[in-house]
Formats: sequence, C-alpha cells, structure tokens
Amino acid sequence: MPSTNAALPAALDLLEGAYGPPPEPGVRDPWDQVLLDNVVYLASDERRVEAFELLRARVGTAPSALLESSVSELRDVTRLGIRADAQARKLQAAARLAVTQYEGDLSARLAAMSLAEARRALRRFPAIGEPAADRILLQSGLYAVPALDSNGLRVLVRLGLAQDAPSYAASYRSAIEVLRGTLPAERAPLLRGYLLLHMHGRELCRRTAPACGLCPLADRCAYAEKSLDPSRSLH
Repeated sequence: MPSTNAALPAALDLLEGAYGPPPEPGVRDPWDQVLLDNVVYLASDERRVEAFELLRARVGTAPSALLESSVSELRDVTRLGIRADAQARKLQAAARLAVTQYEGDLSARLAAMSLAEARRALRRFPAIGEPAADRILLQSGLYAVPALDSNGLRVLVRLGLAQDAPSYAASYRSAIEVLRGTLPAERAPLLRGYLLLHMHGRELCRRTAPACGLCPLADRCAYAEKSLDPSRSLH
C-alpha cells in the first residue's frame, strides 16, 4: 500500500475526477457560518442553506436583528429542520454572545486574534466544537488550518489513513495529523481536501448503506474490500 503522503493526494485526485472540482463554499463569513450551523438541526447541506437564506430574507443575520426577533418569528425559519424552538433559542444565544463579548462583529474580532484565541472564541458558540471551529477558520480564509467533518473523517478511517480510535475526538485528531503531514499548509489545498472528503462521505461513503460498488476509491480501501467480499466480515 502506498504511503500516506502519496495515498491521500492520489485519493483526492480520484475524487475530483469523479465529482469534479469542488465549488467555493457559498457562505464564508465566520458569523454567517455560525448561523448556518445553528439555523436547523440534522438537515442536509441544501436544507441548511435554504434555511439560512430564509433567515437572511425574513429576519436578517445581524446579531441585533436576531435579538429583536421573537422565538416564534425565528421558528418560521428553524422549522425547516427538527427541534425548531431549540434552534431558534440557539440563534438568539449566539447573537447575545456576539453582542456582549465581540461587540456585535464576530468576524472583525476573529481577524485580530491568534489562531488559538480564534478557536476558543468560536467554540463558545452553540453547536461549534473543534471540527466546526477549524472548518470556519479555513473556509473564511482567516487561517489555513486542516479541517474535517464527520463525513470526511469516515472516509479517511475507512481508507485506513486515520485511526479508528475509541472516541470521535481521538479519531479526528489522528485524521487532522494526516492532513497536516500530507497537504500543503495553504487554504486552497486544505479546502479542496475538506470539500472532496465531505462530498464523498455524503454521497457514496455513507455511514449506513455505503455504495462501495460505485466508489472510485474501492480498489484502495480495506472497508470496501470487506464490503464487496461476503466471505470477509466488517468490523
């Protein structure tokens, strides 16, 4: 099996050949990304963007606009997902934090912070853990940091490039080290890796019912080999 240094770039090239070059994210501003992560719960990428655009049109995305709105008004947007009331309150909690701690302009304040400070600031917001904070910093262009979501992490674990550790946090950090040691420390290649791995984990390398028979990486994936050979058991 090729080394990780060769295996990951080759896998990304195959994914780009299958899916095409990944488009630039439509939402890049850090504050807008915080709202995008909170506007609906357990929804598809498309549904999340739809809800975010509805929020922008009906309420506005400024922290002051969110705080001036009622939960029922916000529910008209958050009902596109589940737990509509809870998500409406999360939007207001995020807005309150932005106003009280970041002068209502999270994006400008983050730009003045060190990487460690920016990560800590983002993780204070609802729904923003370590992976989301890294993704926000990468997509916004504030810092060229490696990032993965659960879809991309699953791909790297199944390929055998990252550890299938007992905890999600340990698996995530193992995968981040792979990205850090393999891809250039620049926004473009790191974002390309994030987007392609996310897309593949969502479309074919799904958590349940993965489509290994259609996967462009099947010939280099131990998980696919076991899946396609009934005589071998999946762990």
